Amino acid sequence: NMFWYSLTSWDGLDKTKEFVGLDNYVAVFTRPELFRVFYVSLYYFAASFVQMALALYFATVLSFSTRFRNLFKGILFFPYLINGVAIALIFVFFFKPDGTLDSILALFGAENLQQQWLGNPDINNISLASTSVWRYMGLNFVLFLGAIQSIPGQLYEAAELDGASRFQQFRYIIAPSIKPIIGLSFILAISGSLAVFEIPFIMTGGANGTATFVIQTVDMAFESLKVGLGSAMAVILLVIVLVVTWVQRKVVPEEKVNLT
Repeated sequence: NMFWYSLTSWDGLDKTKEFVGLDNYVAVFTRPELFRVFYVSLYYFAASFVQMALALYFATVLSFSTRFRNLFKGILFFPYLINGVAIALIFVFFFKPDGTLDSILALFGAENLQQQWLGNPDINNISLASTSVWRYMGLNFVLFLGAIQSIPGQLYEAAELDGASRFQQFRYIIAPSIKPIIGLSFILAISGSLAVFEIPFIMTGGANGTATFVIQTVDMAFESLKVGLGSAMAVILLVIVLVVTWVQRKVVPEEKVNLT
């Protein structure tokens, strides 16, 4: 039904649905106010790689014998358990003028760095993307940690006997073993960067150039009553995710890991 709606100019209320063909799809890629949301997604896409790098680093470190590692595991995973709306409200107070972040900067004598973290169009998307990193890093951390801990311990013992450093163990044992999980995280990074909704919606409402693809889709369908155009945007999001998944499967095909 959504695909059919995307080929019409339906407003969500009328009984009749005027067929317009591919006009809605053309509008998404030609109207600047609609196409601009793809640029916003790039902030979250870049942040997802920072998130993956941090998650992989902490998963690797905490997979070995480390003091208080169970405590650190809980600290890293805990943000993912919190409701997204609650996190957004917390970070509204964190980023607001004279809020937590500004108070920390003032404590260290860096008042010159204080600014409108959510009101400045030059950095507001960076602030929102950083919030997403803090929230979702725990998911990638658990995925990486589970994959690393499934590696037989004998491989590490043999590597240590051969004089391999921690970095060499990561390069030649850990990285090849968790290659499928890294591929999965890449797919989640692409789809997640396009499907961001609750954090920018609660924190800024999509104002000052922070509207994401999903926020724009919802506004188009339910605020502007252009269900046909909103449906076209939803279909485009689905197609992008399917194409990225297909490309990832071709570039990094599933194969049995063999470290012998």
